[in-house]
Amino acid sequence: MPNMSETVKYHTLDEIKKHNHSKSTWIILNHRVYDVTKFMEEHPGGEEVLREQAGGDATETFEDIGHSTDARIMSKSFIIGEVHPNDVPKLQKPIDTNVSTIDKNSSWSNWIIPGISAIIVALMYRLYMAQEV
Repeated sequence: MPNMSETVKYHTLDEIKKHNHSKSTWIILNHRVYDVTKFMEEHPGGEEVLREQAGGDATETFEDIGHSTDARIMSKSFIIGEVHPNDVPKLQKPIDTNVSTIDKNSSWSNWIIPGISAIIVALMYRLYMAQEV
């Protein structure tokens, strides 16, 4: 993160998109712009992973992988600026309401179905034990 006395260098999405090749590879992580060109060969996941994200927003992929604290600290050395404020809204992905509804329902059903099954088994056991007496 830049010091207060430093000026933040802003990059537009159009400019970032041009840096999508082996001689100049930029990616976006959490609205910051990283030049990972010199890190390509050292990347533990292989340079293909970075090439797939080159010139675009890699935030979701970066977070999904679960990078270590060391990786997060090391990544700071590659920051060259931030996404221009006018372009930040273009990075925001709309929330898909269908997906979130399915996730909520599936979460609910993960508890209700086993619960009902347990009640049915308990009732059948009581009925069976009552007939034995």
